Amino acid sequence: MAKEKTIYICTECGGTSPKWLGKCPHCEAWNTLIESIAESTAGKNRYGSQRQGLAKASEVTLLADIEATDMARTPTGHEELDRVLGGGIVEGGVVLIGGDPGIGKSTLLLQALDSLQHAGLSTLYVTGEESGAQVALRSRRLGLNGSRVLVLAEIQLEKILATLEATRPAIAVIDSIQTVYSDQLTSAPGSVAQVRECAAHLTRYAKASGQSDGAARGRATCIVLVGHVTKDGALAGPRVLEHMVDTVLYFEGDTHSSFRLVRAIKNRFGAVNEIGVFAMTEKGLKGVTNPSAIFLSQHSEPVPGSCVLVTLEGTRPMLVEIQALVDGGGPSPRRLSVGLDRDRLAMLLAVLHRHAGVACMDQDVFVNAVGGVRISEPAADLSVMLAITSSLRGKPLPKGFIAFGEVGLAGEVRPAPRGQERLREAAKLGFSVAVVPKANAPKKSIEGLTIHAVERVEQAMEVVRSLG
Repeated sequence: MAKEKTIYICTECGGTSPKWLGKCPHCEAWNTLIESIAESTAGKNRYGSQRQGLAKASEVTLLADIEATDMARTPTGHEELDRVLGGGIVEGGVVLIGGDPGIGKSTLLLQALDSLQHAGLSTLYVTGEESGAQVALRSRRLGLNGSRVLVLAEIQLEKILATLEATRPAIAVIDSIQTVYSDQLTSAPGSVAQVRECAAHLTRYAKASGQSDGAARGRATCIVLVGHVTKDGALAGPRVLEHMVDTVLYFEGDTHSSFRLVRAIKNRFGAVNEIGVFAMTEKGLKGVTNPSAIFLSQHSEPVPGSCVLVTLEGTRPMLVEIQALVDGGGPSPRRLSVGLDRDRLAMLLAVLHRHAGVACMDQDVFVNAVGGVRISEPAADLSVMLAITSSLRGKPLPKGFIAFGEVGLAGEVRPAPRGQERLREAAKLGFSVAVVPKANAPKKSIEGLTIHAVERVEQAMEVVRSLG
């Protein structure tokens, strides 16, 4: 097969060049030219625009006339992974999963493939970073003896596609997309052009694998791409990679901790920001059915600076302990947060001073979300402020106490979404006192839970002082 002509395109202005240059000749930006395949000129003539006008129009269909059918899902055998995927793998779907090196991406996918092959599905594991012997050694370590998963150690795209055509697996894992290269491009594996073209070809295969010439030919192949991450934690390669695929998953968590979080950033077949919680054991990753137990410290007695928050991760309410430490800071106090937005912490300290009379101008303030979880929703505001006040005054919050709610700059406490589910989850885990926004107060009382509804920050502080 003859190689297609390549050109170099500037990522800043879109200008083209026949060869690589350090500086774009059009906009003079440095290091912006990337290799790409030139559009084929075959079949074009000098009257191309007229010929295009003679093309037959495609048939269009009314949206109301299109039959809406739910996508069939196949469980992977791992409940937490199925939760993140939206119920299981989808035929013809493409999943991109990223995470830090050594966090457990290959381990989880190998376990999932073994479970699927035990369910009677054909599976293929394409490894570009390890040999077949290394994959076999890991499977023995995980206790996957006698596994019937097909393994291919290959990095050339054309050979991988030929193997997919020959074996027709129900699910294929490409570990990793940064190691795959195509003969059509001269750049090295892992370059922007190689990653984009290889991902596009694999995605096209997954979408077209279920039919041939209009006739059904069996189950479509689900493709799972493993992606490297940059030092900042984002997926390496072009951002267009995330737009090509159906689902994007991120592995989170400290490699020194035994717990891992898998978060859905994009999912065309399920809820986004859904998380699955896993524990790393000697036999691989195991799902954690009650993740709230991970993020709650086991204090024998209440301690100052600790407040429990009911946060919402996708469709799952989860209890997380917010810890705050306020200490003398001198003329240049520090504001440090782990798992929470630092800018939002500075804003909450200003609101706390202005509307509740609690001043921390000369104090170091440290805030931490226990367990390594990252909280991005503003419903954590009230818990953070109560934890800071508790640490500053040296008085612990009552036993079995929870709080949630967004705090505005005017001192108002705004409602959080799905407040009833948060309160029911807290009551189920034995919490007895809750301070929540007035709009989240339930019309019917929840057994075992005393609810204090507040409209402003100063009211929340008064309620906490009266409880103490």
